[in-house]
Amino acid sequence: MLDVLDPLTAVANLSTLYSALPVGDRPGAAARDGYRAVESWWPFERPVPSGTEIDEFAGSIEAAGVELVALNFFLGDPAAGERGILSHPERAAEFHDHVEVVRRLALRLGVRLFCVPFGDRRPGLAERDQRATAVANLAHAHRRLRPLGGVPMLEPLSGLPSYPLVTAADAVAVIEEVDGVTGVPGSVGLLADLYHLAAVGSDIDADIDAHGGRIVHVQLADHPGRHEPGTGRIDFARHLSRLRARGYTGRIALEFFPAR
Repeated sequence: MLDVLDPLTAVANLSTLYSALPVGDRPGAAARDGYRAVESWWPFERPVPSGTEIDEFAGSIEAAGVELVALNFFLGDPAAGERGILSHPERAAEFHDHVEVVRRLALRLGVRLFCVPFGDRRPGLAERDQRATAVANLAHAHRRLRPLGGVPMLEPLSGLPSYPLVTAADAVAVIEEVDGVTGVPGSVGLLADLYHLAAVGSDIDADIDAHGGRIVHVQLADHPGRHEPGTGRIDFARHLSRLRARGYTGRIALEFFPAR
């Protein structure tokens, strides 16, 4: 377990570990703490920021000398109940424009993993229509990012009554639909956040056994509390050993809010 928290091997989530700092100061703070690799939630207020905003964020990563391993797509305003725009038909054109910004960051910074928030259920829209929009948008993101080695990811989330992807099986069902559209197995990866899986009462070992081959990125925070390992009840040593035994060779990202 000690190496899970080792800054030389772990990925620091800039948006949780350094949430008290301005966005531009976070990469430098992570580097000073010894981290060589980082990930981030969408660092801009809009899905299509200005060129100056893009340059400032990218410049902060480059100046810190850290590797940006993973980046979230636009989430929106969580306080207003927004959880992404992937499945919102009225924002499909905006999503396509957003993908081009993500692609620009991928070209400049070399980031290759992209968590795509699914979006909350929209009143008055049929669930099948939202799902069809999400599948089409994910297929588009795959086509634009694949030439760069990029992989969109879906993540089950907890604590959000209007969010459709709660379990690993929920996310995998959408991933399989996208694979059918693109004809490319693994066109979308599964992001396994052990905190969210624990929070919804999933059998994490069973999820790893059933879907381990689709997991391309792992995040952790303890449950309850969403703080560092050791503050809750998740058996990280067992789950991470099981992941490795099932062939997972990726990084482990620290997406917790420090209790200390």
